[in-house]
Amino acid sequence: MTGPREQPRAQQDGVGRPPPRPLQEGERPPVLNVSVAVCVALALGVIVGAISVHDLSRHGGSLPGALLLALTLLLLARGMYRRRYWAVLAFQALLAFQILVTSLALVLASTVLAAGLCLLTVTLAGWLFWKLVSVMARIQAPHEPPPP
Repeated sequence: MTGPREQPRAQQDGVGRPPPRPLQEGERPPVLNVSVAVCVALALGVIVGAISVHDLSRHGGSLPGALLLALTLLLLARGMYRRRYWAVLAFQALLAFQILVTSLALVLASTVLAAGLCLLTVTLAGWLFWKLVSVMARIQAPHEPPPP
């Protein structure tokens, strides 16, 4: 017999876990809506930033590059809104890159405010990344139950 804190090996490995419930027609989990909103906000921020910065090339950017990035973010937002697996996966890749870059920026943070903002960004992006894993599973889940 196993004790109250011990679980059988099958449950620890996830074998006894039920398969994820597929998304219903038109269903969008709240975390997917948040991801779409983040993508749209980032795209708008890139466009506004590119338009409002004078002599953008001196700062290492270009208007065509900014427009390409904004277009990519808007396509990701549209794909996630339509519940496409590739779009969620690509957004997770961007989140992972952001987590890595912000973690490196934390090492170089020279003020408490900068360090706090880096920690906040890593925490929120990590939370969003983790929550999107279950959404991806639900997007891929078959609509028919597996045969017995």
